[in-house]
Amino acid sequence: MTAPFSRIAVIGLGLLGGSVARAIAACLPDAVTTGFDADPQVRARARAIGLVDTVAETAGDAVRAADLLVLCVPVGAMGAAATALAADLPAGAIVTDVGSSKASVARALAEALPDHVVIPAHPVAGTEQSGPDAGFATLFRNRWCIVTPPEGVDPTALARLVGFWEALGARVETMDAEHHDRVLAVTSHLPHLIAYTIVGTASDLEQVTQSEVIKFSAGGFRDFTRIAASDPTMWRDVFLSNREAVLEMLQRFTEDLTELQKAIRKGDGETLFDHFTRTRAIRRGIIAMGQDDARPDFGRSDHAGADKPA
Repeated sequence: MTAPFSRIAVIGLGLLGGSVARAIAACLPDAVTTGFDADPQVRARARAIGLVDTVAETAGDAVRAADLLVLCVPVGAMGAAATALAADLPAGAIVTDVGSSKASVARALAEALPDHVVIPAHPVAGTEQSGPDAGFATLFRNRWCIVTPPEGVDPTALARLVGFWEALGARVETMDAEHHDRVLAVTSHLPHLIAYTIVGTASDLEQVTQSEVIKFSAGGFRDFTRIAASDPTMWRDVFLSNREAVLEMLQRFTEDLTELQKAIRKGDGETLFDHFTRTRAIRRGIIAMGQDDARPDFGRSDHAGADKPA
């Protein structure tokens, strides 16, 4: 396949950055990749495993010849990362990212790179693993990548970026950044917050139950622990950068939880049954759309999270 970009720079060489680099090598072999990570140990490891064609010692060196820049750093660090390389980024380069919140990232990147075409994106894919060894080339295959172009964006630049994500195997949807943040607050951010809370509560109960919480963990709790094992820095930044949408959805969730609490207290089985029936249909809809399957253990394979959504 002809690459929509010939020289691609990846800043941040953890799970997502490493997966982007591996997917480029597998799907766009004619593209030349450079990479940089602020952690010298990560740079050394990325160099040792050949994660990109060239691992640079500075962000500026990594982007100096790039026609596409993919920022794969925590959302709270996007502005600083972009500022650090702004002087060396070619004028015609297109800038995108992989962050889980979009409105705050769009503002930060527009401020840091006012003379460049910035088209934020969010590949809705990931695992609880981190580091340069965690990525894999098929992470984006048949997953959604949400692109949030700013008003007045060059349609040719947008088409090239969409073509890039499609070349890596993703299905692309475009939407407004604020709308993205409200949708992901429900589908990703709130579930992570709930998982962190439940696992934290279980941790507090460990001594009380004489370690039986971990010993007798059922599938549902194990799934929460997988989610709660995600990168703390990344998720701290996500919640702070998307705080308004997260707080809105958390309030809705709290109200719904209170209603279920009342139903249990009153022995209102009909309300519980109706609620569980409705939510069961959501699960079946996810399977029908190919976002998971009905195999045991939620369709997850032994591959390093290949079937695990973000």
